[in-house]
Amino acid sequence: MHDPAHPGEVLKEWLEGITVTDAAEKLGVTRLSLSKILNEHSGISPEMDLRLSKALGTTPGFWYAMQGQWDMAQAKRKFRARVQQIISPESVDAQRQAGVSEILCVTA
Repeated sequence: MHDPAHPGEVLKEWLEGITVTDAAEKLGVTRLSLSKILNEHSGISPEMDLRLSKALGTTPGFWYAMQGQWDMAQAKRKFRARVQQIISPESVDAQRQAGVSEILCVTA
């Protein structure tokens, strides 16, 4: 399984033929902040997601979700922490049967 694309890489394709300066101006951000995203040195914030969704006609949350997927893939690849289980599997099963919708279960 491969890592998902950084949203900056995808955005670069969407903005093909448009200068960074022009795109930044239309988004209401600095050229530097947009350039950092396009060059994968920065991520998509919720505010940038809203700017992009309005400017590009995408659904609010589209770019931010892509950033979250990329961030999670990077974290999984680098994760080496030792973590102890907080709740036993039996406890999780009992909570599910009781209808508890949010269950915290951290395993190594």
